[in-house]
Amino acid sequence: MAESGVGQMKIPHSEVLASIESVIQDVLTALGQNRAPVFTIDNRSSWENIKFEDSVGLQMAPHCTRRKIKSDSPKSAKNFALILKILSMIYKLVQSNSYATKRDIYYTDSQLFGNQTVVDNIINDISCMLKVPRMSLHISSTSKGLIAGNLRYIEEDGTKVHCACGSTAVAVPSNIQGIRNIITDAKFLLIVEKDATFQRLLDDNFCNRMSPCIMVTGKGVPDLNTRLLVKKLWETLHVPVFTLVDADPHGIEIMCIYKYGSMAMSFEAHNLTVPAIRWLGLLPSDIKRLNIPKDTLIPLTKRDQMKLDSVLKRPYVTCQPFWRKEMEIMADCKMKAEIQALTFLSSDYLSRVYLPNKLKFGGWI
Repeated sequence: MAESGVGQMKIPHSEVLASIESVIQDVLTALGQNRAPVFTIDNRSSWENIKFEDSVGLQMAPHCTRRKIKSDSPKSAKNFALILKILSMIYKLVQSNSYATKRDIYYTDSQLFGNQTVVDNIINDISCMLKVPRMSLHISSTSKGLIAGNLRYIEEDGTKVHCACGSTAVAVPSNIQGIRNIITDAKFLLIVEKDATFQRLLDDNFCNRMSPCIMVTGKGVPDLNTRLLVKKLWETLHVPVFTLVDADPHGIEIMCIYKYGSMAMSFEAHNLTVPAIRWLGLLPSDIKRLNIPKDTLIPLTKRDQMKLDSVLKRPYVTCQPFWRKEMEIMADCKMKAEIQALTFLSSDYLSRVYLPNKLKFGGWI
């Protein structure tokens, strides 16, 4: 039985407050010298600023270009003001040891912010500028992910959580750092791209059919908490981590986010990426191997082809020749397949035949 209470290091309140004070001091100094204050933030929208390391994933390059958010420029003055506003809210949260969600922050002045994405982007910018993980800024987010299988743990407030292999899953907690006393007999962790597939595996009692396991879904593109949870389970349990995604460019990209991270969150790669992740299915080569009926396949759209080209150009594909080969198979046949296509072979083919055989005979890459 694996058990652990180790968590990611949390930055002390005093350090976070000092970082914010230092930023505000720079603003005041500039004003005192009759200069327009400026915030300088690492530019995370260009691949030139991202370096790839096999053991960590996508990270900010040490000498990356930076973008300036100027207080005297019509283009960025509002953004500058919003950063100041959210910085002051974060300062109060950390000082009083209380937490708020990104949604809470948006609703303090929804007219000023305009939409939730503005708030989300500013929080990421602040996290990057201060070099402080979001949880240490006392901003949490409600989790959309689910977890099931052979797992028990205690949340920060003392709540005992007992995940089971039944037909109901447990919501991914919103404070991953606070989880302790993780207990499991799981032999592997399975990340499932889509909620529908995850629910189907639960209904088919997959966790009990196979050796004990844990299943997680981020319901599509994973949120921060789901990624933090996968990372924590991997670091704690040292078991293989597999992904089950659609054989399409979108599914591949989602798998890459779990394994290598994303450009937007590259400044926090150390806390989020799981480079040991293996691609279990659905592989484009499985489509031919299993004789999946042609009429269940879907032609790649122009957008799919652009996404596939973009993923093939990414720095991590060079160290994954088998992944590249699978993507090239997809590009050549110009078709994609959802996991549901396996139901045309038989209704429970996924849980009864496909996954057990893959896991038994090492059918992952």
